[in-house]
Amino acid sequence: MNLPIAPPAFDGTTGPTRRHRADRGADIGTGCGLVFLELIALVVIFGLWFLSGFNLDPAATVGTDSLWGYLAAAGGVGVLALVSAAVAARTGAVVTVISQGVMAALICVLVFGGAVGQSHQDGVCRDTPSATGCHA
Repeated sequence: MNLPIAPPAFDGTTGPTRRHRADRGADIGTGCGLVFLELIALVVIFGLWFLSGFNLDPAATVGTDSLWGYLAAAGGVGVLALVSAAVAARTGAVVTVISQGVMAALICVLVFGGAVGQSHQDGVCRDTPSATGCHA
């Protein structure tokens, strides 16, 4: 006859212990949900930047806003991705750590690419103020 065995009241062993990991279903759901929310935030941020240069008046000459403020907002989303990856790593949510790490890396590439592009545009506007895309 097999009787259930109660866990020990005190485990005084030293050495490696079994680590608690997050439930896999909740981990996948959290990772996917955070990626979805971050993508929505990035679409809103860069959508507002795109709409800053949109005008229905055909006689008006309109240029887009400087990208620096929008890049700062996107960088904030990247920082939140790093923080959520750190919190997920502490709780053992492997899928969330990987997804947030990938999102942070992609946002970093996006921000640095945008910064290079905007600094190039700023240099062109400084050298030739009448160039295309420069404000008067």
